[in-house]
Amino acid sequence: MNRPYLFLSDKIMHYYMLNKPAGYVTARRDESHQVVMDLFPEEWRDVLHPVGRLDIDTVGLLLVTDDGRLDNRIMQPTCHVEKCYRFKAFGDLDEADLVRLGEGIPLYGNGHIACPAKTEIEARCRVADVETLLPPAKRERWMKNPTGSVVMGKLTVTEGKRHQVKLMLHSAGCHVFYLERLSLGELSLDPTLPRGKWRELTREEVELVCPGYFNED
Repeated sequence: MNRPYLFLSDKIMHYYMLNKPAGYVTARRDESHQVVMDLFPEEWRDVLHPVGRLDIDTVGLLLVTDDGRLDNRIMQPTCHVEKCYRFKAFGDLDEADLVRLGEGIPLYGNGHIACPAKTEIEARCRVADVETLLPPAKRERWMKNPTGSVVMGKLTVTEGKRHQVKLMLHSAGCHVFYLERLSLGELSLDPTLPRGKWRELTREEVELVCPGYFNED
């Protein structure tokens, strides 16, 4: 660490980018699992907190801060901060599915109609082609159909409902087995930041997420 940590009482806020690994709960504490705050120095853990949440098996960009105002700014539905995810899923998406996702698809088992999303298909393959990427606990089950379809792509949403991306794709007939958050607003995950590591954000990078944030009252 290059500098001493300054607490909230010093009126200086801190903002960090974490490349979240799988297996960590997005919380300060959990009785059963490791939490993302375990990746930070122990003396910081009661002051910093994660902004929003990623599922335990979802990886990628997560913001951590001591600025509670940032949570409200990012998570407010009216702010429409875009969140882009890369997904890998069993199944396929045809043109009709892409239209449904783009117009607003119901969240599976939820009843909520999602806001319109942007979907980009990057690749299609068979289950056998991604065997090494499958979660060990589910590998044997899914390898029973090695010729089954797999679709890979990006999905950009403006909401943050629980399990949102997984439920949207489930409604379109796909079962997600890999999910990575790539960006928040115009801020992208640093490609040089290893999984499980974090670094401080600059003022300019925070404003990529919330333009004009430091000029707001």
